[in-house]
Amino acid sequence: MKKSIRAYKTEIYPTESQKVKIHKTIGVCRFIYNFYISENEKSYKEEKGFISGYDFSKWINNNYVPNNPDMAWIKEMSSKAVKQSIMNCERAYKRFFKGESRYPRFKKKKKQNVKAYFPKNNKSDLTVERHRIKIPTLGWTRLKEKAFIPVGATVKSCTVSQKSNRYFISVLVEEQEHQKLEDFNEGIAIDLGLKEFAVMSNGERKKNINKTSKIKKLEKKLKREQRKLSRKFEALKIRKKKGGESATRNNIVKQTIVVQKLHMRLANIRTNYINHIVDDILKRKPSFVAVEDLNVRGMMKNRHLAKAVANQKFYEFRTKLTYKAIVSGIEVRIVDRWYPSSKTCSECGFIKKDLKLKDRTFICECGAKIDRDLNAAYNLAKTDKYKIAKLK
Repeated sequence: MKKSIRAYKTEIYPTESQKVKIHKTIGVCRFIYNFYISENEKSYKEEKGFISGYDFSKWINNNYVPNNPDMAWIKEMSSKAVKQSIMNCERAYKRFFKGESRYPRFKKKKKQNVKAYFPKNNKSDLTVERHRIKIPTLGWTRLKEKAFIPVGATVKSCTVSQKSNRYFISVLVEEQEHQKLEDFNEGIAIDLGLKEFAVMSNGERKKNINKTSKIKKLEKKLKREQRKLSRKFEALKIRKKKGGESATRNNIVKQTIVVQKLHMRLANIRTNYINHIVDDILKRKPSFVAVEDLNVRGMMKNRHLAKAVANQKFYEFRTKLTYKAIVSGIEVRIVDRWYPSSKTCSECGFIKKDLKLKDRTFICECGAKIDRDLNAAYNLAKTDKYKIAKLK
């Protein structure tokens, strides 16, 4: 039976000494990532061309650190973690050159997305037990979810990250491929939107969770806590003039963690909702799943809709749906974004070019009268203007 690589992510409880090592490693990785960007910008201005990750890593180890004694702290951290940070930045540049993403941006300390990479160096590294895992350079670390990572699994590598004063580990595990589904049912097409998260061709609807009272209360609370944080920064400016700032700085750190936890809670609720929708779709064993190739970046340019679009997490939904469906042997069809699914009559095929966004009911000359989103879902299920999604 074929083997595949699967990722598991869970929370860990590191000791105080382990936290110090994690913070130092993440700090070095962030510095190296930003330094690589600044050196490439400098090279571009001097018309010397792009510096590859291999050349930059070689220059750092053989020239920059030996000739700058005050930068010796870079060598104190794992060399493979530093090299992985450089490779991540180089990958971001290559995606930018291909037009797949924006220009790489500097990582900020408070708004970072930097992870500490720990490869497997020895046989005993990354050993998994029911309640703990052995991380290279860190040692045994407690897991929050017991037996979530398969005990005795072959772990290839791991990354450790920090978010709102909590620590997470993501491991790559080699395991047997899942048995693919059989006896498929009728295919399902999904029309994503803002009024409702999804309307499916089988008539089922998934509500927009961002309109629920729970999310609205949390967003209201987040707004209040952000306002408190802003006022503390203003108070710090006044304190600086009087020479007493330490107490205010400590309060800012505490309040920042409060704001980060609220952001994390909102993100977790939305992600959990997406996971439930994906699982519900795949439980029906459809022969195919059709989704529209939405221009999310273009939708985000509308300042009236940008926040609502971002909160829906369309990209995360499509990524998870694609991966889980393909692993289960279900075909995923990505319908062309220019296909007029909303303006086409699902009964006769007539295209109503003057259909406006406020028109929630599609009324055709043939006498068909149907909900706009349901009509779009029917068209997505029938169209032949699609591409078959594949795992990268």
